[in-house]
Amino acid sequence: MYAYKLKELAEKLDAVLVGDGDIVISSIASMANAGKGQITFLSDNKYQDQLQSCKATAVVLTEESLSHWNGAALIVGNPYLTYARLAQLLDTTPKPAHGIAPSAVIADDAVLGKNVSIGANSVIENGVTLGDNAIIGAGCFIGKNSKIGANTKLWANVSIYHNIEIGDNCLIQSGAVIGSDGFGYANDRGNWVKIPQLGRVIIGNNVEIGASTTIDRGALDDTVICDGVIIDNQCQIAHNDFIGAHTAVAGGVIMAGSLKIGKYCLIGGASVINGHMEICDKVTVTGMGMVMRPISEPGVYSSGIPLQENKVWRKTASLVLHIDEMNKRLKSLEKKLLKFST
Repeated sequence: MYAYKLKELAEKLDAVLVGDGDIVISSIASMANAGKGQITFLSDNKYQDQLQSCKATAVVLTEESLSHWNGAALIVGNPYLTYARLAQLLDTTPKPAHGIAPSAVIADDAVLGKNVSIGANSVIENGVTLGDNAIIGAGCFIGKNSKIGANTKLWANVSIYHNIEIGDNCLIQSGAVIGSDGFGYANDRGNWVKIPQLGRVIIGNNVEIGASTTIDRGALDDTVICDGVIIDNQCQIAHNDFIGAHTAVAGGVIMAGSLKIGKYCLIGGASVINGHMEICDKVTVTGMGMVMRPISEPGVYSSGIPLQENKVWRKTASLVLHIDEMNKRLKSLEKKLLKFST
């Protein structure tokens, strides 16, 4: 467990120290549950009143909120961002692997950088390159001629197919599958003929991929995930998709093939996005969005019907089912009114 004096944290986080800098902080907790030796944070001023009952040893907050707190503090401009960096400093998550396990199967021609760790029962096939400080968790599979960058970390049971490239400082959670076949078939009089998927998956630097997410390899060209992209759990990224830098994809999103998504987009959970089209930079799709057409202007886009009481929803559904009939009646009335006005 890591422990820091408060003045050390202030220096590392570029914060203004208030109170005793020699206080030792060993962990971080919520305002409701923080106690002695713990630090918490206030990111929303509407919760300032909770500071009165907070038992934390220190609090990260803005100068505006300081008057509501009587103890030691770190004053910053963005408490939530500072919380993220603070959590990194106090992170107690173990590494997926330490050293190279005797049961790991490593091809003779695999190239391992300095200080590489490979967990039990992992398989590293021919032509694989692992960068310096790469960590491969237990039970992982790295296919032929794939490249894993420096400081990239794979948790247990990640499958990386052949000819895949993953950049530096990436994090891939358990059960993710990178480079599986895309859904490519031709129909021969009712019979499906498989189209071998000959492209690759190229993943940039500082990318994070959630548990049980699948990213398919390209059919001919590559599937590309650019620098700084974050993808949550249980997402499906189809063949030949392109996701621009620093886009965030929440859990359960399904992307059809040959889709191009711009930079700095936010894709809400459980959204479904049609393929063979483009979404421009800085687009937000709210949760459960169904994107069927290209988006060419930045902004926030939504679809679907919010949750309603069942009786109300039944009425709404009934109206939707009759919308074509209502539209025809409206047009008929408009024509009659137009004749009357002339």
